[in-house]
Amino acid sequence: MPMRGIRGATVLQDDDAQEMTEAVTELVTAMLARNSLTTDALISILFTATPDLQCAFPAAAARSLGLSDVPLICAQELDVHGALPRVVRVLAHAECDLPRSEVQHVYLRGAEALRQDLAP
Repeated sequence: MPMRGIRGATVLQDDDAQEMTEAVTELVTAMLARNSLTTDALISILFTATPDLQCAFPAAAARSLGLSDVPLICAQELDVHGALPRVVRVLAHAECDLPRSEVQHVYLRGAEALRQDLAP
């Protein structure tokens, strides 16, 4: 089965652990749903967070979805002047039969501004 990369991002209103959990679980759930995948299809997930998010690890939030056997890692996003603040980005690697052109990347809670080219 082919492997695909699925991108996503979400924006938090505050540096708050509860909001981090809610936003990350919402995002990962939407990424799976929009691509008709289950957690069994996941190979690994890379999370990045902007430097202004220090409340919690995004990967810890994803563990609440039952991803105990999926390798997860977090990294800090580049601190680029003028970049959108409080953003968590995701790159999920998954076994997926969809052609690359049909993969649905998911941007929520204001993160849509990051990818105007994907706007409907």
